[in-house]
Amino acid sequence: MRVYETPGVYYERADASGGGIAALRTDVAGFVGIAQRGPLGIAVPVESARQFEAWFGAPIDNGYLAWCARAFFENGGRRMWAVRVASAAASSAALALDDGAGPAWRIEASSPGAWGNKLGVRITELRRAQTRATVDPVDLARLRVTDSAGFARASLVECQAGPLRERAVLAALDAASGALSLSRPLALFAPNSRLRVETIAYAIEVFDGGRLIALYDDVSLIPEHPRYGPLLLKQPWQTPDIRQPDLEQLRVPEPDLALDYFRAARNRGASAPPAIVIRELRPQAARAALNLLAGAGGAAPAEPVRLAGGADGLAALAVRDFLGADQPPGASGVAFAATRSGIAALAPVEEIALLAVPDIHIQPRQPNPLQAPAGCAPDPCLPVRVLAPAPPPPAAVDLPPRFTLAEIYQVQAAMVAQCEGRRDRIALLDAPFDTCNRLSFSVNELRAWRSRFDTRFGALYAPWLLVVDPLRAGASPARAPTRPIPPSGHVAGLCAAIDLRAGVHVAPANVPLLWAQDASLAFDDARHGELNMLGINLLRAQPGRGVRVLGARTLSSDTDWRFVNVRRLMSMIAKAIDLSIQWAVFEPNDWHTRAKLSMVIGSFLRGLWARGALVGSATDEAFYVCCDDSNNPPETRARGQLQIKVGVAPSVPFEFIVLRIGRDANGFAMSTDAAAADA
Repeated sequence: MRVYETPGVYYERADASGGGIAALRTDVAGFVGIAQRGPLGIAVPVESARQFEAWFGAPIDNGYLAWCARAFFENGGRRMWAVRVASAAASSAALALDDGAGPAWRIEASSPGAWGNKLGVRITELRRAQTRATVDPVDLARLRVTDSAGFARASLVECQAGPLRERAVLAALDAASGALSLSRPLALFAPNSRLRVETIAYAIEVFDGGRLIALYDDVSLIPEHPRYGPLLLKQPWQTPDIRQPDLEQLRVPEPDLALDYFRAARNRGASAPPAIVIRELRPQAARAALNLLAGAGGAAPAEPVRLAGGADGLAALAVRDFLGADQPPGASGVAFAATRSGIAALAPVEEIALLAVPDIHIQPRQPNPLQAPAGCAPDPCLPVRVLAPAPPPPAAVDLPPRFTLAEIYQVQAAMVAQCEGRRDRIALLDAPFDTCNRLSFSVNELRAWRSRFDTRFGALYAPWLLVVDPLRAGASPARAPTRPIPPSGHVAGLCAAIDLRAGVHVAPANVPLLWAQDASLAFDDARHGELNMLGINLLRAQPGRGVRVLGARTLSSDTDWRFVNVRRLMSMIAKAIDLSIQWAVFEPNDWHTRAKLSMVIGSFLRGLWARGALVGSATDEAFYVCCDDSNNPPETRARGQLQIKVGVAPSVPFEFIVLRIGRDANGFAMSTDAAAADA
């Protein structure tokens, strides 16, 4: 202990963590799919259904991502990462500001998609501060003012004297002497001229289908100003250098900065991006173009100017958009962004424990057909027959393709490969749509599909679930009130809720699912038993019990890894120990370090045993930790290695409860046995 002799204040560093091991979160899910809007190829964390809609929009007919996200949160999920996929044909709706010499600014929707074609922009000129000034008799770039309140450096100002008007940039402000220094000398005014000086800024209003959704005030045209348009309205993960003169590079995201941005938002929900972004195409050239759009003298146009050119790019969607590709660490940002999408975008996210790709099963569907209003016949007695104009032709619908079974398997195999490579997550596989809509051959089709996989890091769920269709409002009465969606969103929410309430060691099954009206198929007990023994987890609607997941098996042929909760518990234990003993690297390889590691790991496993995650009447039966001279001989220590051997006995759920009822001498006797899967 340090001895203090000189009076004063001293600071000491103290590690409050204690060096223990804490259980990690296993309730975080990662989803890949089609959405109405949102960034492409970037994993975005969201923590509520409302926040998901702020990033990716409401549910759509041709995309399951929003549906599964709502199912996840409705069933108890609290945090998920979402990746939107689209083809290279996706484009952002945009409006180019042209000053006569070419585009100066490009105002575009914050993300690609046809949703941006509904956006309109109205720009209004603002004059917030004004004062009286006199041109310096010697320096025409210097003004002497009576009041400098409201003026700031890099502001755009307009000098007026009668019909003469001239604009300049305020280079410096000397409040003490009451002088304004302009970036250049005035050309229209003589020395000692008396002027009226006003600041010029702009307000940008954004409308969605005629409804005001955003207002950006005090937008400046000067690059040095803190509220410069392209700097103010940019993606939150965009580089500070916002000038991108090459139009082909406008859609290239910044992969490293995007991931760092969302990693910093781990403990808070990332705020949604702005509705529009501004790209600077030619520095110092946007002033005339913006003045034309805002109207002469600051008069705003009567109607907002619509953005155009947005496309979803669903027709050209391919398997590679769902897979992506991992790039080596030395790859350029352009190469990284060109290949990173889908599943590959979730690989760097450490906290994901559940992985699902529901939109590989997408079923193309025409949008909701709105009913046309009843026609009105003109009155023949009127002197002039006024006929209503013909309605515009419906816009072309960009429908996604219907993927084949081979393509679905390619994506699900990639999901399993990522889970097996990282060993910290499990793939929730949805059964293909065709295997879940006809009971006559569903058992055979599900058996054939299950035979494609043999992995301890995947679980297969069937059939699909019927949920209330919020898009039915205003549709034809013939449209069904419910629609089928893949079950992975509900299952992921169920896993998250059980992890948060009881622990990852509890099997995610036999709990009623919320926001589910029915299952797409009703299996009987015989078919259920046959599929359960194959490792297919069925969802069944039972009278009085709702819709429940009645299965918790993996796709492994190894009986040691039969259950989902066992695999997830072991992954959590391995990852928690790995992250928590990093401090031991380069520590002395002696008995003291080995004893400390044994104590820390043993304390962690003892806590799991106390919560029921490990079986055994005593800790000796539940786990063991070996880190001593028996597995660390001198030759091992000479190579700089430290061996730790850990064994655990995870709790295994029982699937069958057997009631034995028999007759004895005096009456009936009944006993209850709980049988495990292999009993």
